[in-house]
Amino acid sequence: MNTGLKVTVFAAALAATFGATYGVGNAVGSVSPEAKGDAHGAHAQGRSHADGHASGGGHADGHGADGGHGQHGAAALPGGLQVSQGGYTLDLKSPHIASGKADEVRFAIVRDATGRPVTEFEREHGKELHLIVASRDLTVYRHLHPTRAADGTWSTPVELPKAGAYRVFADFKPKGGEGLTLGADLAAPGTYKPAALPTDHGVAEVDGYEVKLDGALAPGASGELKLTVSRDGKPVRDLQPYLGAYGHLVALRAGDLAYLHVHPHGEPGDGETKPGPDVAFMAAAPSSGTYRLFLDFKHEGKVHTAAFTVHAGHAGHAGQGTHQHEH
Repeated sequence: MNTGLKVTVFAAALAATFGATYGVGNAVGSVSPEAKGDAHGAHAQGRSHADGHASGGGHADGHGADGGHGQHGAAALPGGLQVSQGGYTLDLKSPHIASGKADEVRFAIVRDATGRPVTEFEREHGKELHLIVASRDLTVYRHLHPTRAADGTWSTPVELPKAGAYRVFADFKPKGGEGLTLGADLAAPGTYKPAALPTDHGVAEVDGYEVKLDGALAPGASGELKLTVSRDGKPVRDLQPYLGAYGHLVALRAGDLAYLHVHPHGEPGDGETKPGPDVAFMAAAPSSGTYRLFLDFKHEGKVHTAAFTVHAGHAGHAGQGTHQHEH
């Protein structure tokens, strides 16, 4: 993992959402990294052509400015907006699952040229595939690592707290291919009323931790986001490595749920990066609008997720946090 990584810029054709500054909101609903143990960092896509990847996405590896894998300029798309891209399709075999109890999500990554499921993947951040499930109102978030069967079918249990409309994101790199994030709709039948995005506050609270977000974003310009973790009023200086980093940050754009993943400065064991309390990221805002940010961090053997609502597009505001209760 390279240091000083920057966000891949999204397509100008869709540039209507992320911007210069932001505030953060109160959590409504359930944010969780699937399990409290060593499980799931926010790994995602959007690797640019400078990193040797191609074909649209929101994974920020600090390279390039076209926002896509092999798609340049206005033709590039953020990650997760398409079910098929780069010669691959996300075949969601369980488009409807129950809410309020554990159920199973099943899917395959199909190679369009052959119609067959892919069975060989490159491992990235210790996993062959990373799966994100988020509600359309961005109040429920799960980062999962499913199991692949020999026939290429992936499956994982997931418990969704409420009925509603959800989006599934599969982040992967087929062996010998380019990294992709594909997305598909998932429904949990039942009575559903979308929640409003949480309002602005300065600190996220999750599992007895406080996470403060500082920084500012400007469209097309790289800026630093710094997240500071504390507990009981004291800085946490012994964060644990989690999928090769001390923190992982995912952003989902309100409205279309365009997917962006940002990596922090440095990595454990590089002789420079400290295990807290600060985790810093470089981010370039592709457009004005609103995003929901999800930070995963690990401490004392458990993974925690802090969430933030980010308003971008007006200069002069510093980053603010959100009150979050992990489910």
